[in-house]
Amino acid sequence: MQYRLLGRSGLSVSAIGLGTMTWGKQNTEAEGHAQMDAALERGVNFWDTAEMYAIPPTADSYGKTEAIIGSWFQSRGQRDKVILATKVIGGGGGMQWVRDGRSRPDRANIVAAVDASLARLKTDYIDLYQLHWPDRATARFGARVHSHQPDKDGVPIEETLAVFGELVTAGKIRHVGLSNETPWGVMRFLRAAEVAGLPRVVSIQNAYNLLNRTFEQGLSEVSLREEVGLLAYSPLGAATLTGKYLNGAVPPGSRRSIDHRTSRYATVNADAATEAYLDIARRHGLSPSQMAIAFTLHQPFVASSLIGATTMETLLSNIDAVHLTLSDEVLAEINAVHNRIPDPCP
Repeated sequence: MQYRLLGRSGLSVSAIGLGTMTWGKQNTEAEGHAQMDAALERGVNFWDTAEMYAIPPTADSYGKTEAIIGSWFQSRGQRDKVILATKVIGGGGGMQWVRDGRSRPDRANIVAAVDASLARLKTDYIDLYQLHWPDRATARFGARVHSHQPDKDGVPIEETLAVFGELVTAGKIRHVGLSNETPWGVMRFLRAAEVAGLPRVVSIQNAYNLLNRTFEQGLSEVSLREEVGLLAYSPLGAATLTGKYLNGAVPPGSRRSIDHRTSRYATVNADAATEAYLDIARRHGLSPSQMAIAFTLHQPFVASSLIGATTMETLLSNIDAVHLTLSDEVLAEINAVHNRIPDPCP
C-alpha cells in the first residue's frame, strides 16, 4: 500500500481509501465486517463514512453504516489502526428524518450529529470530521452552472468552523474537512481559520473520475497551493466506468436499481465517453476499473481515492489498483478522450 500525507494534518492515509456507503443497504453487517477485515489486512487505513449512510438515504438506512463500523470496532478492538472519517449533513437536503428536518451546520445540529456519530461508531474520537455539502446554493451533484442565490445562504462559514473548533478542543474530532465544496468555499474556510485562529481544513472530498475532471479547473490549484488534499470519491463514476450501465442497462442489485434519485452519471455523453475509456483499457490489457482508479492516483492533488464495492472480489481488485502505474501512452489516450468529450458527468 502507498501512503500520503493528508493536508497539514500529519496523518498518513492509504492512497486507497475504503468507502462504506453500501453497508446497511446493499451489504449486510457481516459483509461490511469482512470488507473491513480484508481492507485493513491489505494496508488500507483510511475509512470514510457519513451520518446519512447507507445509500440511498432513507429514514430506515440513516446511521446504519456508522453502526456497522462501530460493531466492527467493538468486536475487533482495532480502532487505533484506522484513520476514521465521517460527515455531518449540510443545510437542507430534504431529509426530514434527520433532526426533525431542520438540520443545518450550526452549533446545535453539529454537536448533536457528532455525539450521535460517536455513539454509533463506538469510539470517543473521529479523526476527520467533514461538512458533507455547503449550506448555500452551489453547483453540485451534477449541476454545471452556478446559480447565484445569496438569499439562500445559510449558516455563516465562520460559525460552522467555530463549532468544529470547539469539537477539536473537546477531543471529539481531530481534524476538519469539506465535501462537495467550491474553490470560493475552500478559500473562505481557510481565511476564517487564519483570521480567527480556528482549525484549518486539511481535506476536500469531491467527485473525481474520468467522467468528471472538473476538480482540475480551479480546485486543483487550491488543493496544491494550500495543501488541502483531495479525497476523490466515485473514482469509477458510481460504477459507470465499469460499463455495467451502457445502453440503459440497470443490472438487478446495482445501485441504480435501488436508488430513487437520478444518477449524475446518466447523461447524454456518458456512454460515448465510457466506451472510449473501456476501449483504451481493452487495447492495453488493463482492467477498466483499475485503470480508472489508477488515473486518480496519478494526480498530485489526490490524497486518497475512495473505493467501494458490494462483493469481495471487486473490493480486492479495486484495492490492487494501487499497484498499477499508467504508461505515458495510456495517459495520452485518456487525455485525448477527455479533450474530445470533456466532463460528460459533472
